[in-house]
Amino acid sequence: MKKIRVAILDMHKGAANQGMRNIHELIERYGDEHNIEFSKTVFDIRGAQEIASLDFDIYFSSGGPGSPVELEGWEPTYIELFEKIRKHNKSSSQKKFVFLICHSFQIICHHFKLANVCLRRKESFGVFQVHLTKHASKDAIFSLLPDPFFAVDSRKWQVIDPDDIALEKMGAKILGLEKSRPHVPLQRAVMAIRLTPEILGTQFHPEADAKGMVFHLKTEERKKFVQETYGQARYEDLLIHLNDPDKIMLTHQLIIPHFLSIALETLIHQG
Repeated sequence: MKKIRVAILDMHKGAANQGMRNIHELIERYGDEHNIEFSKTVFDIRGAQEIASLDFDIYFSSGGPGSPVELEGWEPTYIELFEKIRKHNKSSSQKKFVFLICHSFQIICHHFKLANVCLRRKESFGVFQVHLTKHASKDAIFSLLPDPFFAVDSRKWQVIDPDDIALEKMGAKILGLEKSRPHVPLQRAVMAIRLTPEILGTQFHPEADAKGMVFHLKTEERKKFVQETYGQARYEDLLIHLNDPDKIMLTHQLIIPHFLSIALETLIHQG
């Protein structure tokens, strides 16, 4: 089998993060467990304005800080790459696969007007429930998750008020919604969309693991934020439950590995 070429589009703009480590480790672990040879190339999209070509088989586009709606100058080439991949997949049997995480997901939702992308009333950080939609039961990946499942959520922005017409035009399906809060008069954020058969986007961080979350929670900034926002008891509960195999570790071990399995099955069949 040919070497699988993976482009990792880094949206962190130089900010410290655990996401890139997580993505690399998930790909490497999958390769070791399934005897698959991956060739990875990282592109610093926002810092160096590097952009990948169409020569890759799989694209991971990361989360990152800042506004997904205020233009910085690199966005046209990023959107152009996304459109080239979509056009390629429509016309070619040699498919290419894309996974959009958090900031990248927000950018695509905003550009294609799939929903309203706006600031949250307050920042979300921690492990929260995500509820599945009716479309999730037919999805090759999300149908494997319990309802609700747990995921790491870290964002100041949100994707709300989805546009059904725009979603239908793209052929996109909403797979996950923010936890239900009947006592809060706010819209539930859209947490995952299957944009096309080959392109999946999540508002949450499926790459996140216990190691990275513990690192974040023990930094003075994050510790203070969680304690002041949610209280000391919530902070301690987070640290205790991070290694629970039924919570974020299940999400970490299921979503991206199954995304890779589906992509590899298609790529191997393509020869």
